[in-house]
Amino acid sequence: MNIEEKLTELQKVIGLSFNNLSNLKCAISHSSYVNELKVNKWENYERLEFLGDAVLELITSNFLYTNHPDMPEGEMSKLRASLVCESSLAFTAKKMEIGKYILLGKGEDSSGGRNRNSLLSDVFEAIIGAVYLEFGFETAKEYVERVLLNDISENQIFVDSKSRMQIYVQARGGMELEYRVIEEKGPDHDKHFVVGLFINKEEFGRGEGHNKKEAEQIAAYNAIKFLEFKGKTTCI
Repeated sequence: MNIEEKLTELQKVIGLSFNNLSNLKCAISHSSYVNELKVNKWENYERLEFLGDAVLELITSNFLYTNHPDMPEGEMSKLRASLVCESSLAFTAKKMEIGKYILLGKGEDSSGGRNRNSLLSDVFEAIIGAVYLEFGFETAKEYVERVLLNDISENQIFVDSKSRMQIYVQARGGMELEYRVIEEKGPDHDKHFVVGLFINKEEFGRGEGHNKKEAEQIAAYNAIKFLEFKGKTTCI
């Protein structure tokens, strides 16, 4: 897929049509890709990420203030932090399959950068910055609320998945929670860990990530969804 095709598809994913694609192109351009260009170089996503981060914080703050009039400042700060943290943004970016549109240098791509949480969250914020520059604050607000804030509970489950599973097990007593590495695959520079979540030696969820911590979080999230499906719990 060439750059033009990526930008066309990405606009469909975002749900917005840009008149000027230059900012959107910058938003998905990693420094490793731009540095490999011999001619006609353009900016990478870093400045747009800076802008998008500020826009995202304002939109999220406004959303919480407006929709939770009885929530104290401390609780709003805690909830906002969890909604805009790296793992939450990467979780949303993965659901949108943002990774396949990122422009990466060969080395960064081969080392698994396309699926790295830190990079995905950065690009997600850069896209917000691009949306803000192209369409203004109101459209950026609608976009963030649609893709990130429309289901706060789901994002919260993912962010807090490991602690929620720990509480679930402790509350029932006599249960042993274990995260077990089932498989390590890929070369050293692009290692993938497959981790299973076991309760009393029975597997309830499995996750894959670039490190054990990420794989454990995904395994915990999948275990929660499995338990909800089985009717064992409703949003642990």
